[in-house]
Amino acid sequence: MLYMLMIADVEKEQLGPRDPGFEELMAEYQAFGELVEKLGVMRAGHRLQPTATATTVRVRDGKTLTTDGPFVETKEQFGGYYLLDCKDLDQAIELAGKIPSAKHGSIEIRPVWCN
Repeated sequence: MLYMLMIADVEKEQLGPRDPGFEELMAEYQAFGELVEKLGVMRAGHRLQPTATATTVRVRDGKTLTTDGPFVETKEQFGGYYLLDCKDLDQAIELAGKIPSAKHGSIEIRPVWCN
């Protein structure tokens, strides 16, 4: 079954390339990517650009409205995702716990509707 593992943390607290610990964090993400590839469950995964680049679209009374920024203001923002083809929710949970951002943010797991 396909599961979307959405990575959420506080965007303004994310490490940048010049911050101490950034290289180690990227190495942890690289190792996670290699793990899910080796397990054969990886279908997609990408880091998202900052919320300042987001555009939200709504249609009201037949008119398309756009707003700069995310659809809702929250403490944590989605910063990336993995789409994994896991045997069950237990495997998805186990793998979500291995995503580096789970240590300081959260990982939301959602099954994907497949027809």
